[in-house]
Amino acid sequence: MARAPLLQLNEISLTFGGDPVFEGLSLVVQPGDRVALVGRNGSGKSTLMKVMAGLVEADSGDVIAGPGVSVGYMEQDPDLTGFETLGDFATHALEPSEMYKVERAGEGLKFDPARPVATASGGERRRAALARLMAEEPALMLLDEPTNHLDIEAIAWLEAELRQTRTAFVIISHDRAFLRALTRATLWIDRGAVRRQEKGFGDFEAWRDTIWEEEDTQRHKLNRKIKSEARWAVEGISARRKRNQGRVRALQDLREERSAQITRQGTAAMALEAGPKSGRKVVEAIDVTKRFGDKTIVQGFSLKVQRGDRIALVGPNGVGKTTLLNMLIGREAPDEGSISLGTNLELALFDQARAQLDGDMTLWESLTGDPDMRVSGKADQVLVRGQPKHVVGYLKEFLFDEAQARAPVRSLSGGEKARLLLAKIMARESNLLVLDEPTNDLDVETLDLMQELLGQYDGTVILVSHDRDFLDRVAATTIAMEGDGRATVYAGGWTDYLSQRGQDDFSGSVADTKKAAVAKAEPKKAEKKGLSFTQKHRLEALPAEIARLEAEIGKLEGLLADPDLFTASPVKFNKATQALAERQEKLTAAEEEWLMLEEKSGG
Repeated sequence: MARAPLLQLNEISLTFGGDPVFEGLSLVVQPGDRVALVGRNGSGKSTLMKVMAGLVEADSGDVIAGPGVSVGYMEQDPDLTGFETLGDFATHALEPSEMYKVERAGEGLKFDPARPVATASGGERRRAALARLMAEEPALMLLDEPTNHLDIEAIAWLEAELRQTRTAFVIISHDRAFLRALTRATLWIDRGAVRRQEKGFGDFEAWRDTIWEEEDTQRHKLNRKIKSEARWAVEGISARRKRNQGRVRALQDLREERSAQITRQGTAAMALEAGPKSGRKVVEAIDVTKRFGDKTIVQGFSLKVQRGDRIALVGPNGVGKTTLLNMLIGREAPDEGSISLGTNLELALFDQARAQLDGDMTLWESLTGDPDMRVSGKADQVLVRGQPKHVVGYLKEFLFDEAQARAPVRSLSGGEKARLLLAKIMARESNLLVLDEPTNDLDVETLDLMQELLGQYDGTVILVSHDRDFLDRVAATTIAMEGDGRATVYAGGWTDYLSQRGQDDFSGSVADTKKAAVAKAEPKKAEKKGLSFTQKHRLEALPAEIARLEAEIGKLEGLLADPDLFTASPVKFNKATQALAERQEKLTAAEEEWLMLEEKSGG
């Protein structure tokens, strides 16, 4: 016997500011559903979730919860007004016998129930809201970006909890690894319509591309038919006017059908342009130690960052990733040891707190008021990689419409704020790109484009991220910060790091992590006793660097194989030739360095 739906939306229509968000939208959530809710930034994902939770009332249509069904919603910005501590908020609806559930969730999600609400960060507030929802155990959980502000350890805990729960849930998340692991169905919001596929997020991109290909084919057929009918109308209508008015009306219907089609939103026209080349050495840290009171951030840490490297910092929240990042770029001094920066560095910074954005400014003011983007005497233009552009035209490249240009920054969604910040940092040339949690709130298409741009960027990248998929796609070297001053360098991205540590997943306590790291450290010292600390980690990082250079050389050789390239684009030919020579030189140097270190280690 079929079970009653948990939640049903029938013919929902909703309009904000004159533009319809949804029209005639219907969907059903069944018991046991594990659903990914996906769509472009600004497509209405959070709005739809609020309609499902009963927090936003639709203009028309019905939202029907099943008999006795409780719906729990975790929003991005929870309201904790009236509560003294995070624990007071998290346990508000629980019986005394159920308080332990919040304590357990607090341990997994890493928040302190005793923390006063007045001093809690936005991330701590979100973690308290998530703990409250998990403890209440509603029949249906609606989770809006639950992994934001969680470190990888906490994400793994949440993933394990959701994997074993019997509660149905709908999730909005930018974390593709999280969605792939948990979901069995996908709701896709696209141009005001919602499609459902009974497969998890892992199959979403193939499904989306198939639908878009079918749309393109149908649009092409429609255009050909309109063109054929229009030619007939011009050539023959005067002779057959009375008999063929029906055909003329059919042509008009075809044109109306085409005009009624909603064009897909393209991807942001993002571009990263490297400025003048930096020196070969970008950053060198030697025996660096940094402490805050009794807490040691790093101790005896050494690292050499060379031009073109892709370095990722990972570790639990609060371990000091951003502190180390700031030391590496010269914004904070170490207590002991030395950090030297290379020559000719042009830095572009994407900060986790979005501090470069003023919520009271309009988008227009945010760009034109930036000293690096200001065009003298031109209030409606901004400087983009050395060239003036109209501010609205540049905003449109990042998928903002003209009406948004005069809207305050605080009115933007999280993903839109991230896109605005990308617009600011991508307007300037750089050769050192520093990204602190860049993936938060970005949609799949924008993430794909960012990863592609980083792969082509002819500069150095240092990033902090908890997004495992992003780390695997971007990082060539991973620095794992594991507490008590331990910062260990591994070759490759997240999966490579786990493999080298002998783990399939990042689970267990920080103490367990440290024990495993210590257990693995001793044999390495015996195997490479002829190497210094820096040399040992350089030897481990070189294979990934060599592989990356070989891949880049292959791409450049393929480009230069085009016999018409020099004639068609001599500038592109010269740049590619120069880049090929530089990468071949770097590859030779890397291979020689690896051989020298391998011999010295006794390998």
